[in-house]
Amino acid sequence: MSPSSTRPVYRIASIPGDGIGPEVISTGITVLKKLAAVLGTFDLQFDHFDWSSDYYKKYGRYIPEGGLEELKKYNAIFFGAVGAPDVPDHISLWSLRLALVQPLQHYANVRPTRVLRGITPPLTSTATNPQNLDWVIIRENTEGEYAGQGGRTHVGQPWEVATEVAIFTRHGIERLMRFAFETAQKRKRKKLCVVTKSNAQRSGLVLWDEVAKIVGREFPDVEWDKMLVDAMTTRMVLHPETLDTIVATNLHADILSDLAASLAGSIGIAPTSNLDPTRANPSMFEPIHGSAFDLVGKGTANPVGTFWTAAEMLRWLEEETAADGLMECIENVTERGVRTADLGGNAGTEEVTREVCEEIERVCGGKGGRVADGSGREALESGEY
Repeated sequence: MSPSSTRPVYRIASIPGDGIGPEVISTGITVLKKLAAVLGTFDLQFDHFDWSSDYYKKYGRYIPEGGLEELKKYNAIFFGAVGAPDVPDHISLWSLRLALVQPLQHYANVRPTRVLRGITPPLTSTATNPQNLDWVIIRENTEGEYAGQGGRTHVGQPWEVATEVAIFTRHGIERLMRFAFETAQKRKRKKLCVVTKSNAQRSGLVLWDEVAKIVGREFPDVEWDKMLVDAMTTRMVLHPETLDTIVATNLHADILSDLAASLAGSIGIAPTSNLDPTRANPSMFEPIHGSAFDLVGKGTANPVGTFWTAAEMLRWLEEETAADGLMECIENVTERGVRTADLGGNAGTEEVTREVCEEIERVCGGKGGRVADGSGREALESGEY
């Protein structure tokens, strides 16, 4: 179907990156194109950027000159992964992912977590009551422990010193806290947990706590509490039903969100949105599983995290019906038992992708973009932000 002048066309910058990134981003694009074709209510145009560790080894940089300005022409960025065995991790991370997130002001990293239908989580309590695990983790994404301040002196000497300085600004904390409270306010339970470590980090995270308290006064309908990050790990495992929306620093949320994904079944299903809530810059969407070089070329990588990420990208583009429909199709497939090895199944990447595409034809075809009531709508309500 040729693009219609009466429906929107979204330009998406595809950056597959390293490892299984190209594999899963390819499947994500396949599913997105199928969904757009079946619904017929919007069009997607993908342009591919080969910024990767291979590009770095060839040219000495991950992002070419003018690359950031080029990205600003797009509605969104669809990102795979970065990291290769023969490039130090701090070089790849800081030269690509963080080199995009920080200047594009993606200060809100959003990671929804819940148990998808048909997936058995590792803890018996959650498996019996999967509704108990339904969270949105909001991670400060541009400063804090990953501010990039520090250095090394007297390298190689016994008295060598290395510093890594966490930077917390009132402006950075305030905008992130306001986003977190707004997110909690939109969800059914209107609950927020502020994760901290202010007992030990007596400057930056005391400011973090103080700003949370100030912003919280603007949201009297949001019930919120504060918890030290070490205690938070046990609360997530033992009392998941007490949590809903969670906000934490760059480092703390990075760790906690991996725990959350594992508690929901696998890190292979987990999505990420790197958002500029002002919409001045295109936001970036990526599965959280990383480059996973041990899976490259085997056809076993789980594409569900990429599909869920694609749904979050559509939601950010205000294509709610499409996002809702895609989540319905994903869960219909996982519920039928079509799952990759990390979820206890034996399906490969291509099989899961094919099944989701066929489910899109069945669920979304001929409905003018309307999706049946049920888990898809519940997914929209529980993951809305």
